[in-house]
Amino acid sequence: MKKRRTNIFLLLLIALLILPACATNPVTGKRQLMLVSERREIQMGAEYDPQIISVFGEYENEPLLAFIEEKGTEMGKISHRPDLEYHFRILDTHVVNAFAVPGGYLYLTRGILAHFNNEAELIGVLGHEMGHVTARHSVSRQSKQQLAQVLMVGGMIAFEEFREYGAYAMAGMQLLFLKYSRDDERESDALGVEYASKIGFDSEKFAEFFTLLESMEMASEQAGVPTLLSTHPDPGDRHNTVTRMAREWKDSLDRPDWKVNKNSYLEMIDGMIYGEDPRQGYVEGTTFYHPELEFFFSFPANWKLENSPLQVTISPEDGEALMIFTFAEGSSLEEAAGNTLQRLDLNVEESSERTINGLPVFLARSTQVSQNQQTGEEQTISVLSYFYDDDGTYYAFHGLSLREHFDTYRRRFEESMNGFSKLTDRDKIEVSPRRIRIREVAQAGTLADALRHFGVREAELQEYAFLNNKSLNDTVEAGDLIKTVAGDAR
Repeated sequence: MKKRRTNIFLLLLIALLILPACATNPVTGKRQLMLVSERREIQMGAEYDPQIISVFGEYENEPLLAFIEEKGTEMGKISHRPDLEYHFRILDTHVVNAFAVPGGYLYLTRGILAHFNNEAELIGVLGHEMGHVTARHSVSRQSKQQLAQVLMVGGMIAFEEFREYGAYAMAGMQLLFLKYSRDDERESDALGVEYASKIGFDSEKFAEFFTLLESMEMASEQAGVPTLLSTHPDPGDRHNTVTRMAREWKDSLDRPDWKVNKNSYLEMIDGMIYGEDPRQGYVEGTTFYHPELEFFFSFPANWKLENSPLQVTISPEDGEALMIFTFAEGSSLEEAAGNTLQRLDLNVEESSERTINGLPVFLARSTQVSQNQQTGEEQTISVLSYFYDDDGTYYAFHGLSLREHFDTYRRRFEESMNGFSKLTDRDKIEVSPRRIRIREVAQAGTLADALRHFGVREAELQEYAFLNNKSLNDTVEAGDLIKTVAGDAR
């Protein structure tokens, strides 16, 4: 009986803890588990937004962003959360994705914008992401994550102070790696169709866009960042379901016309960077070049390099070491090095100054004792740091591993760090990104004929067909606008 009374007491205690955490879903009107208040949700979004921007950077296209803000705000006013302030961003990454974080922050990558072929597709996807916000899917996922005590660590090294360098260890990035459920996707599809239709756009184009993504098999991750289909699982028969819902809304709203606006959209993306931007750094072989900042360095063969506006990370497949290249803040080399070492709470065991490839460099070898996130045991991390003074711009290059592995990797760290140099080769500096170019078809024929007329190589025809959401045998008419790509292929 005593054990039974204890169990009842525990059940009542759990109920008391959980009931206040229930909230009414704005879309369904039903009560649901919610550990995050709306006030906290908005605060979370404001905290995540600068983190996301620092990782990806914002892509500048004022006319396109103004259009997204205008139509997104219009949809927000007729959504299930009309009093929420929505914020819209274009991220500077070629990865094809769109996502939302709590509090009304919605993101579209230039990668996905390059693949839209009309305004209706854009608005459908934007409405879908807004649906995740209005239905509070992100905070619901986070609430469930908290209950399950799921911890996602973005770095390979469980080193608290260095975790700030792990671009995807931050809370905002974690949300990108948590998949929505199929039920969430169905609900957001329905909301996207509803919101887009209510402001007059043809939501059947939304269905066509998801068919394009599936045909491109975009579900694999690129450069450490999830693609749209890897974070938004297909709930099944999406094209037919969305098409049916779009037609039902058309019948119920009975508008005289429905906006698609192909040409106006293509004109907005004419000149948009397509693919990776070599101006922000590119790899040839085992050398990383940064034309904008005019430096280069080499890295070990078979190590993976990931580049972002925040940092460059390089790691072997086994994850037992990590190199991080980033900025260091200070008014002098000594101050930049001191600030960084202090902020990382490193125990400096030896340091020196020297000149490498004409640049003043401050070197430090440090350690720190931290706790293994899995076993709870103490472990010692060894860190080799080079700080460079490049005409008043200061960089930090760290190499770190567990102390027992450090001697294995130290030579590789030093080879990369000693190789950091100013970039003077004009051929490496004067690179340009590939850009979307909108061309007008001169005469009727197939898409393949039109692309060949504009000088597209045979090997690229299928890629350009996907970009235009057509097959190569589809007919195009004189005066039609189609996408091509021009610029450096590097």
